[in-house]
Amino acid sequence: MLNITLPWPPKELSPNARLHWSKLAKAKKSYRHVCAVQAKVQGVQRIQADKLHLSLTFYPPTRRAFDLDNALARMKSGLDGLADVLGVDDRHWSLSIARADEIGGMVKVEVRRV
Repeated sequence: MLNITLPWPPKELSPNARLHWSKLAKAKKSYRHVCAVQAKVQGVQRIQADKLHLSLTFYPPTRRAFDLDNALARMKSGLDGLADVLGVDDRHWSLSIARADEIGGMVKVEVRRV
């Protein structure tokens, strides 16, 4: 089992954001890279697994309410970066998502082999 802490996804990645495609592409690429680097810094390496289960817990940066489905959509690029590091395509993942009661501006990810 791996426990990884990733940064809160930027507002530009929200499905509700209306950005020019080039700015959106830049934000996606940047967040994907940041999450991949954070995972490597925390000791994540390629693993041999057919299937994985990821539990995502969202710790918002403020007490402001947020949608879990929007938060998951904002994480797409970050999860792609994590998939790059793990070496397991995200089509072989199952997910569970939760909202934490505390603030923190991060997403905690628990990775388990299935």
